[in-house]
Amino acid sequence: MSAINRFHEVANDALVTISEHLPQTAKLSLIIYVPDEPEQDILLKGPGVEADEVVNTLRRRGGLSLDGDNSYKRGVCDVAVGAMVGGKQNGTPPPEGHWCQRFWDIGRAEGELQEELVQALRLARKELDACQRVIHYAGGFDPAYVDCAQAVLRVADAALAKIPA
Repeated sequence: MSAINRFHEVANDALVTISEHLPQTAKLSLIIYVPDEPEQDILLKGPGVEADEVVNTLRRRGGLSLDGDNSYKRGVCDVAVGAMVGGKQNGTPPPEGHWCQRFWDIGRAEGELQEELVQALRLARKELDACQRVIHYAGGFDPAYVDCAQAVLRVADAALAKIPA
């Protein structure tokens, strides 16, 4: 019998012995890991153990607050941010029923709003420019109006310069 199999057998026997001394509703798990050697990880779960409850217990008792730093949370955040970016750019949505769909939808809504605002700004800029040309050719208007409108056109141009045409 291999050392790993023997360990599993001994650990399982120990879990049975421990479980005999626990309240009936208690669930039991054993996690063993070797840092930087995930192939050595061992997870033994007793009957009825739910992975979410194990994680919740680690969060409550083991210092896994939402503010802490770990690679799993970074990975989840990276996926959520990627889904939002994909939605904003109207990229390929996640598969039907995937948990990232709501993040993609948030990004898509923001992308649609940005597109709508950019089109409105382009139209307003075009119309203001046309008005300025009429005022310039007609003459006799208050120069302050022309100066303010020109300043607004520069603000619109600066904002539009950041958006691909």
